[in-house]
Amino acid sequence: MEAAAGSIVGVVGAGVMGTGIAQVAALAGHEVRLWNHRPERARKAVDDVGRALGRLVEKGRLDAAAGNAARARLRAVDTLDALAGAGIVIESVVEDLDAKRAVFGALEAVVDAGCMLATNTSSLSVTAIGAGLARPERLVGLHFFNPAPLMPLVEVVRGLATDPAVADAAYALVAAWGKQPVRAASTPGFIVNRVARPFYGEALRLLTEGAGDVATLDAVLRDCGGFRMGPFELMDLVGTDINLAVTQAVFDGYFNDPRYAPAIVQREMVAAGFLGRKSGRGYYRYGDGAPPAAPHTEPPQPAPAIVHVAHAPDPLHAQLRARLQAAGVECVASGLQAGLSSGGGFGVDGVRVMLTDGRSATRRAADDRYPDLVVFDLLHDAANAPRIALARADQCADGPWHAAVGLFQAAGFAVTRLDDVPGMAVMRTVAMLANEAADAVNQGVCSAAAVDAAMRLGVNYPRGPLAWAETVGLAHVHAVLANLAATYGADRYRISPLLRRRLAAAGQGARFHTTQGELA
Repeated sequence: MEAAAGSIVGVVGAGVMGTGIAQVAALAGHEVRLWNHRPERARKAVDDVGRALGRLVEKGRLDAAAGNAARARLRAVDTLDALAGAGIVIESVVEDLDAKRAVFGALEAVVDAGCMLATNTSSLSVTAIGAGLARPERLVGLHFFNPAPLMPLVEVVRGLATDPAVADAAYALVAAWGKQPVRAASTPGFIVNRVARPFYGEALRLLTEGAGDVATLDAVLRDCGGFRMGPFELMDLVGTDINLAVTQAVFDGYFNDPRYAPAIVQREMVAAGFLGRKSGRGYYRYGDGAPPAAPHTEPPQPAPAIVHVAHAPDPLHAQLRARLQAAGVECVASGLQAGLSSGGGFGVDGVRVMLTDGRSATRRAADDRYPDLVVFDLLHDAANAPRIALARADQCADGPWHAAVGLFQAAGFAVTRLDDVPGMAVMRTVAMLANEAADAVNQGVCSAAAVDAAMRLGVNYPRGPLAWAETVGLAHVHAVLANLAATYGADRYRISPLLRRRLAAAGQGARFHTTQGELA
């Protein structure tokens, strides 16, 4: 069963996603027939695609002849019967199980036995959608991302009844369309919507715990973590109601697993009507006269003349040391005699400055019996990051704290202070993203390479979460999660069996064996 180039592609649903999928298929050389229960909406969608292709031609991104040919291949149809000759029909109607089942039940009576059926659902079970079909083995999930013409990722989702040959054919088809397919099992959230939950969930917890305000937390995740948008501005962009609905769906789908629990503030935002950009107010205010939201940044402090550096093999410490040296700060190699652990860190004017390990700075200072302790958050690109986040132990005196701030300001960082919460912001988020990705691999949802590709291409993460964990060091990620579990309880922060297994097999050099090749 396959839909070869040039064969007819049917699309059911002429909303934003259906229209975008129709455009992709038409550009790939297929005759596309677009049906909507309101025929005028399908005709408008065809006109919209024509205008979109025209804009691409005007911008020099598409040859005029190719644009005209693609437009000629796309037409609106008034009845489902017009899809009878299609090699594949892709459904993109409202996210409602009964509605999708009704569509496929009607299609099954129309299309040929060799026609592949695909659903663009982002959250519903492909298994459940196909359960009412006479031949559920020919149904597969093709989860495109919005906007479909621009976003490269497509999750190819197999239900329990999906024929492996159908999944293979669907994978090959979207690859031929110039997309990057990744394989996933039909589980709540598939890959992206599941693995992305900690990006929002940990930010909401940090806000609730008073680690920082919305603008500060967003700035730390952007400027330190390398994410294109902070979690709160992203929730405002997609809609706080949509974000809550997806969170609730994954939570329900995993039988109320605490790892996916919504936050009270999510529910309160929706109850207040603060739905984000579309309502003029979400976590931020929008529109004329809206007050600007600025992150907290520490005032300037004197730069140190010399800093003691304990050896650490990871690139983060090496990049920080290089920035200090480039700024004219003398870096003296030192170890335990400088009051630092062998795991790496900095010492200046009596203060220890160390990468967070998932404990609060206050707990760590008490454990080490060294009160003047400051911890710093993870950086995606320490050589170029414009900001760094620090947390101060409650025992730390003002002088040592100012010395730690001056140390990083000398290296060119804007310094943000977060309240002393375990794991800080970026480290806590990355550890949880990696842990969730590892669980998805461990549970057979997808491969390690697929989850990393999906999170880079589907939500524009700066690195795949498993590759990021390898850079940080799996042993350090394990320690962060273990310390978070010791503080908050093991349910939410339980460590993936795959992470434990990799560490047991390879110790400090453990990897998830991600590759840039096969993404299946």
